[in-house]
Amino acid sequence: MTDFQPKSEFLRVLTERGFIHQCSDLAGLDQKAAAGELIAYIGFDCTAPSLHVGSLLPIMMLHWLQKTGGKPISLMGGGTTRVGDPSGKDEGRKMLTLEQIDANKDSIKKVFEKFLVFGAAKTDAVMTDNAEWLTALNYIDFLRDVGKHFSVNRMLAMDSVKLRLEREHELSFIEFNYMCLQAYDFVELNRRHGCLLQMGGSDQWGNIVTGLDLGRRMGTPQLYALTSPLLTTASGAKMGKTAAGAVWLNADMLPVYDYWQYWRNAEDADVARFLKLFTTLPMDEIARLAALEGSEINEAKKVLANEATALLHGRAAAELAAETAQKTFVEGVLADNLPTVTVARAEIAAGLGALHAFVKAGLTPSTGEARRQIKGGGLRLNDTALTDERYRLGETDFVDGVAKLSAGKKKHVLLKVE
Repeated sequence: MTDFQPKSEFLRVLTERGFIHQCSDLAGLDQKAAAGELIAYIGFDCTAPSLHVGSLLPIMMLHWLQKTGGKPISLMGGGTTRVGDPSGKDEGRKMLTLEQIDANKDSIKKVFEKFLVFGAAKTDAVMTDNAEWLTALNYIDFLRDVGKHFSVNRMLAMDSVKLRLEREHELSFIEFNYMCLQAYDFVELNRRHGCLLQMGGSDQWGNIVTGLDLGRRMGTPQLYALTSPLLTTASGAKMGKTAAGAVWLNADMLPVYDYWQYWRNAEDADVARFLKLFTTLPMDEIARLAALEGSEINEAKKVLANEATALLHGRAAAELAAETAQKTFVEGVLADNLPTVTVARAEIAAGLGALHAFVKAGLTPSTGEARRQIKGGGLRLNDTALTDERYRLGETDFVDGVAKLSAGKKKHVLLKVE
């Protein structure tokens, strides 16, 4: 990668911003991108009502593809979600009903409109669903026409299969077939849309190159694979996970303020990398921010939070979140637009346990973690440190029906009596 000098704007942007981990043929892909012929897709299974922040990196790859003259396809996995991708998993995914999958798909779709332009023009994005062709397949015909091209020996050597077997964790037959279906998606998208490139995280490399091989055997034009690095934070934590749970992209699953705070709380060593990957700021501006040191790095973190939040939720929502943070942390006032969780008046009258209150507010994942944080002085009620894990919230803890719960210095939720 260090010696490669891309001619296409697409690969130049992805290279300088740190998106590229592996590519099946950089020179060939660069030529296609430079000629304005590049159509690429990324698949998103519908396992939850929202994608989380770990999915932002592939979404940003589609964004830059469109910005540089290519055509992106966001593939909804309405079909493959019925099977379950074993990649990176020690056990099978919970099987969802068709109604759950459809509801998740409808909820997930909204995010893509924030990053891509959909329409009928040459470079307008396309959204499709692999249920269109996978659910219509005849099993015997699929085995004869497609299954004959797969080697079980090679399938067993794939990391998604091999690691599960080495750990002696069960791998169901339906999961074993996942890579066949994903490979077939690539062939089908080439036939329907002229798609030449599949992108994804590095854990998808085996599945993606299997699609390349299937395409070659089934007579498609040359196909390409491109993966991005799997991200962890500077301290080694998995991207998109916090003590309180996943960092969801849908505002109804994670308040905008909490999303803004996630980026504001980035580790110092991650700021420059995150600015490149998760904002559209010019590289010279990112270089200026990356050069800040000491307490000034906080200004770069605020810019990261503002820009990343504006991309997903809009500029006005990002500015409101920043204003809320300013009031809460600098001016020390109780901001009305902090995340709010309601609690029944009867529950307060009965005495709501502090441990349960912090779990209810989403500030701790469990009562055990809340108990540990109280012992460490990390939880506060109305800006006063809690010291008694058996404390119960009563009417006197609520001012105008509102109490403020805090975990650490930067996470706050309003508990509102209804």
